[in-house]
Amino acid sequence: MLRLAEILLEPRPDATWAQLRQIGVEEAVGVLPRGATDWRGHAAEPPWAYGPLALLRRAVEDAGLRLTVLEDNPPMDRLRLGAPGREEELEHVLELLRNMGRLGIEVLCYNWMAIVPWSRTSTALTGRGGASVSGFDLAAWADGPDAPEAPVEEDALWESLAWFLERAVPVAEEAGVRLALHPDDPPLSPLRGIGRIIRSLDAYDRVFALQPSPVNGMALCQGNVCLMTDDLPAAIRRFGSQGRIHFVHFRDVRGTPERFVETFVDEGPTDMAACVRAYLESGVEAPLRTDHSPALAGDSWSVPGYPTLGRLHAVGYVQGLLAALNSK
Repeated sequence: MLRLAEILLEPRPDATWAQLRQIGVEEAVGVLPRGATDWRGHAAEPPWAYGPLALLRRAVEDAGLRLTVLEDNPPMDRLRLGAPGREEELEHVLELLRNMGRLGIEVLCYNWMAIVPWSRTSTALTGRGGASVSGFDLAAWADGPDAPEAPVEEDALWESLAWFLERAVPVAEEAGVRLALHPDDPPLSPLRGIGRIIRSLDAYDRVFALQPSPVNGMALCQGNVCLMTDDLPAAIRRFGSQGRIHFVHFRDVRGTPERFVETFVDEGPTDMAACVRAYLESGVEAPLRTDHSPALAGDSWSVPGYPTLGRLHAVGYVQGLLAALNSK
């Protein structure tokens, strides 16, 4: 079944944590607790170490939530590039997986976007009723220089991903942690001279063929996948029936990979009820969270795309869909 979760962008309790629990959210998506110290005030450990993660889980539990996903990772660009230093970065990721297993954190959401991460060119566009929305326009970089490390070829990224999965999947299996590979955002290649490979449905088939283990799965980010296909519910059924959807980002966009804007979950071009029905009918067992919500008038946020009021609206919409479709 789908389980509603929400991301906690701060590693320490704030009003958002309480609000989410008050509206019925039970599961949390966490980020690594950077700069955390243990209760004795020792010098900071790496945020993927057991001590900081254990304290994060305890804080989440004290707030009445359950930490089931980490959507963050140690530095991985040496890994993605297949460059010197990748062995050290690999060890940090494997340490994270082992610690997640010890702490019962079920899913690691990661990506294979080297150097240039998920990208928006504006966070203050105007949406419905004057809401503030984010968007992407490739033309904003038309005359700019390439990113550091460019050029990076797609073949090199496939080779490095295969090298990583060969080593990470057995550790994830032993730890009982599922790997959820996020699509490239936006699904374009190259971007500022950097190749990108997780930008089509067929790319995911290739990823799963590299390591057929059930722990090797995907984060189905609807806003990206709807830019890869005209039939998002069919894509959900395709991967859901294979048991490959380990995590869901529930959002929508309007446009093309080269130029798009975020939308409210109830106004975009995608049939969101059909998407939820596809998850349920294909037997997806995964946490689902809302993502990149527009900001309402008078809203507040610390990170663009995660405003307080806009996110509460999105969560309520998802709760309504789940209640309606689960009752049939």
